[in-house]
Amino acid sequence: MREIFADTRPLQVPAYRKLWIANILTQLGAQMTVVAVPAQIYALTDSSGYVGLTGLFGLVPLVIFGLYGGSIADAFDKRKVLIVSTLGMIITSGAFFVVTALGQANVWLLLSIFALQQAFFAVNQPTRTAVFRSILPFDQLAAGASLNMMVMQAGAIVGPLVAGALIPFVGYSWIYLIDVACLVPTLGAVLTLPSLPPTGPTEAPGLRSIGSGLRYLWAQPVLLIAMLLDAIAMVFGMPRALYPEMAAVDFGGSPLMLSLLYSSIALGAVVGGLFSGWVSRVIHQGKAVALCIVVWGGAIVLAGLFTLISPPQVSVWAWLVVGMLVIGGAADMFSASLRNAILQQSATTEMQGRVQGVYIIIVVGGPRIADIAHGWAAEFVSTGWTTLIGGVLVIAGTAVSMLLVPRFWTYKKPLTD
Repeated sequence: MREIFADTRPLQVPAYRKLWIANILTQLGAQMTVVAVPAQIYALTDSSGYVGLTGLFGLVPLVIFGLYGGSIADAFDKRKVLIVSTLGMIITSGAFFVVTALGQANVWLLLSIFALQQAFFAVNQPTRTAVFRSILPFDQLAAGASLNMMVMQAGAIVGPLVAGALIPFVGYSWIYLIDVACLVPTLGAVLTLPSLPPTGPTEAPGLRSIGSGLRYLWAQPVLLIAMLLDAIAMVFGMPRALYPEMAAVDFGGSPLMLSLLYSSIALGAVVGGLFSGWVSRVIHQGKAVALCIVVWGGAIVLAGLFTLISPPQVSVWAWLVVGMLVIGGAADMFSASLRNAILQQSATTEMQGRVQGVYIIIVVGGPRIADIAHGWAAEFVSTGWTTLIGGVLVIAGTAVSMLLVPRFWTYKKPLTD
């Protein structure tokens, strides 16, 4: 069954299993907070402009502490780094609860707490991913990445739905308290990890360490292209900023279509994760990544084409758009799992944290740049053409990347660590 369904061998590793199970609750709570913070800010201000500041207050700490957090992960015991950063996320979620429950919430206080929480997240995430290299057998890294991605995408579907249903009845403070409760199991799982001290030579966290990591990346074309492909796929191919206009103009103002558009890619990733058993057996990982991204780009092209064809109402073409986004989500999940495996396999152990720190910036920043680019482009051409052209650029960018660095196209999974 492993050849068809998700490869669950990593769950036989106790440390990974505890982290994975705890992450189910953590992702649920985190995604509820992702909805609650902007919703509360809008309730306080009646301004989308203030809500938009969450992007700025979230992105800046992610960039700074993504780089700095990676150097911290490489310099200290990763278990201790995870403990401190997880405690930081618990404390900041608790701060959301306290200020809201006491009626002291204001937009700038909420944004400040949010920025601090994102800083802890930016340290925690690359450290957590770097840990997989230490606790999983080498040939299970791709499977571990697939299982982790599946949980994250499932949280992206269920969390917002639960938050949207609960906020009218329990208010914002209880959403934050639920997030605190959901983080506690992750802290427990981290506490059970063995000591994970750095291996090989270490550098003190700071600019010199960050510079060493960037120089190392620059000398590793396979790692660079793995990250570049993620940026190409997301910046050109993520049309989520167009969903409100698509639903309002192209699909007759249907609230159902708006919900489906927002959940379609995550749904595709979850379905893809369930049928990801083949990922662990891929030897030609470079080719597989490139082909999955081409499938993603092709699905986005067809989504744009069907949007252009669709009458201004919900029709079979509208459902085909959702179907293409689901297919694209599955392809993106496969490519992301393989890219993660390549990064963990190819980067040296002492550079894992800094490599993952750079990667988290691309993963988080790419879709936000896409929001700006797609929103701007849609001012001049329709949502359909913007989406279609973006998909074409994904395919073209992938092809150019393979021509420039053929070593990535021929990259094979190493047989041993």
